[in-house]
Amino acid sequence: MLKLGEKGAILQRDKETYAIAPHIPCGVVTPQLLRTIADVAEKYGAQAIKLTGATRMTIVGLKEEDIDGVWNDLQLDKGAAVGLCVRSVRACPGTTFCRLGKQDALGMGMALDKKYHSMELPGKFKMSVSGCHLACSESWVRDIGLIGQKEGWQMVIGGNVGAEPRIAQELVNGLDDQQVMTAIEKTIQYYIANANKGERLGKVINRLGLKPFQDALV
Repeated sequence: MLKLGEKGAILQRDKETYAIAPHIPCGVVTPQLLRTIADVAEKYGAQAIKLTGATRMTIVGLKEEDIDGVWNDLQLDKGAAVGLCVRSVRACPGTTFCRLGKQDALGMGMALDKKYHSMELPGKFKMSVSGCHLACSESWVRDIGLIGQKEGWQMVIGGNVGAEPRIAQELVNGLDDQQVMTAIEKTIQYYIANANKGERLGKVINRLGLKPFQDALV
């Protein structure tokens, strides 16, 4: 039996089969990628392909002895579905496709994914980028959320869902792309320096307050 996350596999309810979640940055797929995933799932007798809240496509119901073959056929990176790390970066269509978009959420999401996906941190960590105030990517319930406005990015931190949901708090507003990347980097650095193992960003804010994170940006 594989350990949790070993080979990117997660043991399922039946205690016999596994699911894998290939990394699909911001949920953007091509027709060829869809065909590949479907072909591999069919080849190895998967029970289902499940779209996840992290905009991945999980292949469910695989045998342990097939895991290596599945990854070899997919030729995709493993998604960070478990562990104390940046598990996902979500993004809405933003100005790339949506008529309501105020900022390039998809471009920003891709940049954050490239820099931070799977980075090890003190606790579970999720990011989200929304192109307008409607926050379709659920930026208010992510550890770091960006919300596009006409004058720039609003950055909120400390949100999460789960058994004890928490709405994020605004950290800073009116940032351009480079400024918000810098603000995220400084926020994560402060989080790393001050969080206990397993402590999510929202709980650090509950313990220390928001002001130290604001001061860290100066």
